[in-house]
Amino acid sequence: MTSPDPKADLHRYLQSARDALVWKLDGLSEYDIRRPFTPTGTNLLGLVKHVATIELGYLGDTFGRPSGEPLPWLEDINETNGDMWATADETRAFVVGLYRRAWAHADATIEALPLETTGTVPWWPAGKNEVTLHHAVVRVIADTQRHAGHADIIRELMDGSAGLNEDNDSLMPGDSAWWENYRARLEQAARDAGKDD
Repeated sequence: MTSPDPKADLHRYLQSARDALVWKLDGLSEYDIRRPFTPTGTNLLGLVKHVATIELGYLGDTFGRPSGEPLPWLEDINETNGDMWATADETRAFVVGLYRRAWAHADATIEALPLETTGTVPWWPAGKNEVTLHHAVVRVIADTQRHAGHADIIRELMDGSAGLNEDNDSLMPGDSAWWENYRARLEQAARDAGKDD
């Protein structure tokens, strides 16, 4: 039997979500990675920029370990949601590079501190802003997985690409005819269930 290693478990799931999110950008144009796909503007590169910002905050500043990365979108009081989209000047290389530096900084925090270490979240209300490193890591994993799911749906709608990574689509085996039939069955079941609405 192996002994439990909570930090290794947390890191594994965090890195898996990071990798999946960045992979969703592969092979797409600058337009497509920025294109708002929902009424609230959700877009692939913005999701990466957001999670980079989140990691630097929760797994850096919260534990007195500022990264020194400039995040001007957090300073601009005239720009709402500035961490959820990339300007034309913020290249893919810039945003992905920022995210990879955020990984390294967050990983160093996780490595350096015990999971019981208490930090203070600067943007939470005073008196309700203390968290353990364990809580902060779980929070970042949950946020990153959530946004990786958003990215998965956007990418599938864009060009049919789905899954965790290039080698693992996480889908049942089936050709396009099988999937068309499957989707038709789901559509029929929805119509049957909703016929009395």
